[in-house]
Amino acid sequence: MGVQESAPLDVERIREDFPILEREFDGNRVVYLDNAATTQTPNQVIDAISDYYRTTNANVHRGIHHLSQEASIHYEEAHDTLAAFVGASGGREEMVFTKNTTEAENLVAYAWGLNELEEGDEVVLTEMEHHASLVTWQQIAKKTGATVRYIRITEEGKLDMNHARELIGPDTRMVSVVHVSNALGTINPVGELADLAHEQDALIFVDGAQAVPNRPVDVESIDADFYAFSGHKMAGPTGIGCLYGKKSILEEMEPFLYGGEMIRKVEFEDSTWNDLPWKYEAGTPLIAQGIALDRAVEYLEGIGMDRIRAHEEWLTEYALERLGAFDDIEIYGPPEAENRGGLVGFNLDGVHAHDMASIMNDHAVAIRAGDHCTQPLHDKLGVAASARASFYLYNTREEVDKLVEAVDDARQLFA
Repeated sequence: MGVQESAPLDVERIREDFPILEREFDGNRVVYLDNAATTQTPNQVIDAISDYYRTTNANVHRGIHHLSQEASIHYEEAHDTLAAFVGASGGREEMVFTKNTTEAENLVAYAWGLNELEEGDEVVLTEMEHHASLVTWQQIAKKTGATVRYIRITEEGKLDMNHARELIGPDTRMVSVVHVSNALGTINPVGELADLAHEQDALIFVDGAQAVPNRPVDVESIDADFYAFSGHKMAGPTGIGCLYGKKSILEEMEPFLYGGEMIRKVEFEDSTWNDLPWKYEAGTPLIAQGIALDRAVEYLEGIGMDRIRAHEEWLTEYALERLGAFDDIEIYGPPEAENRGGLVGFNLDGVHAHDMASIMNDHAVAIRAGDHCTQPLHDKLGVAASARASFYLYNTREEVDKLVEAVDDARQLFA
């Protein structure tokens, strides 16, 4: 199937908002294809961070003065913005700010898992899980006596849903699944997995780090009990992530961190906890980052999440067509662009992924090489590492061509 010629987005206009894309190395304009690791930040978000420190910098919830009140309002409203962005009708009470997706996963694992899991219980993951999920639940299981089981993947890199139905049973207490694989690009049927979990009175945690940045997400339509994502993968700043949790569950859980801000009343003998979401945000929170992430959501919604999704699919389809034309390139994950996120993991015969990334760098093409925090998945694939090109709203088809040119250079060097 051929690839449509016109881009779904006005990329040239969008690129004007991202000054870093003007950088050159040895006369070559940077081609940034490492977006699954971190996306670039538009001027609007950079300005939001600068404006906060220039005009509003103060601690929140702790001062009567104007600056503190203003900062508090902006910070609280950011929670509402992020909740609405992922379809959480409970607003700020269901949206906890964390440092990243990994901390969100740990919050649930420690606050819920340590208190709820015991010997004989099972946690069901997938073979494509990021270490943020796999390692966290693996270690919690060791502490509680629970067992971790893994849903198999098919040869195409999709979840074996028949195996999922076998694994998710009466002993299952938690299902933790990545929405979009950061190594395979696979889009998982998280709504169906949520149904399977709830049929067994289990909970489901969805890692949405690779989904929220580039497609519309509705946590209530999925019926996720928990859903986590990171700001730096969605045109926002580093150092902030989000955890959606159903209010009824968050209210019952114990806090993960203790100290200032998360308390209501402290006595020498005992303490009680603050309202949601502040119960889970101990100490001085991520004020500047939260306000800037609010601006990032405004930026993305101004473009349109459906259009961003269409653009990534357009680029992915083209990359699959170009790379798939060579017999010496192995591509990992589903063969259809509509079943993938905006990334392509691959290897060139006879060339280690790290060597590939180095050659790409000589062309000022930025990709990622390694196991992408999915070592068990790469063991299953039978490779030590893979190269990964990942796209976002400012990438072009011409940049995919430069990627392919660099692959051909690697082929010639290692021939």
